[in-house]
Amino acid sequence: MSTSDLAQALSPDTILEIDSTRPLCPLLVADVNALCDRLEDAEVTTSAVIRLHGTGPAENWPGAVGIDVVSRWEKALRRLEQGRFAKIVTVEGVCSGPAVDVLLTADHRIGAPGMRIAVPVNNEGVWSGMAVHRLTNQLGGMHARRLVLFGAELSEQRAMAMGLIDQTAKDPAAVAARLAARFAQLDPAELAIRRQLVIEAGVTAFEEALGKHLAACDRTLRRTRGEFAGAGGNA
Repeated sequence: MSTSDLAQALSPDTILEIDSTRPLCPLLVADVNALCDRLEDAEVTTSAVIRLHGTGPAENWPGAVGIDVVSRWEKALRRLEQGRFAKIVTVEGVCSGPAVDVLLTADHRIGAPGMRIAVPVNNEGVWSGMAVHRLTNQLGGMHARRLVLFGAELSEQRAMAMGLIDQTAKDPAAVAARLAARFAQLDPAELAIRRQLVIEAGVTAFEEALGKHLAACDRTLRRTRGEFAGAGGNA
């Protein structure tokens, strides 16, 4: 399935492309925020599909940019990460620079054969944005250490083994379209709650987390009994 085929299978409003070699700039920030706007304003529950691609590692990420744009980029990524919609990314070629940042905010990650993930490094070292925080939270300190301190290029197999990619497919766009349709059936609020429980699990004590998990369980049980029916299912 080509990019045009993917657009036909899904609403164009739910699709975004990120080129690994693209420098950080206000337009890139605007593209991510615009995707969030479209998904938040959608009249029906939907999923985002983001195509990450590149022909080589980002040579100078993030480029010549001010801290104000960096701050806006990190806020846009956080908004994307926490959005009440499923985020599926496909990775073709080299995932580097801005594509790595977006990859780490996704709920499901599909790699094409031969894809690679390149954490770029220059004389100043690896860029110290919030990707460092996400890599450490998602991989643990042992696996993140080398990537964060020295940069690295991960093969398809290594990315899978580390958990940065969930699956590979010869036609990642077709798989993404199918998953998007399935994930769109999930309740957006409940999806967001479960995502947050996962994010907090590594940094929250069991006793502290128990109350939030019990509240989520209670919501599910009450919904099963139909107690939210009168409120339109949004309680």
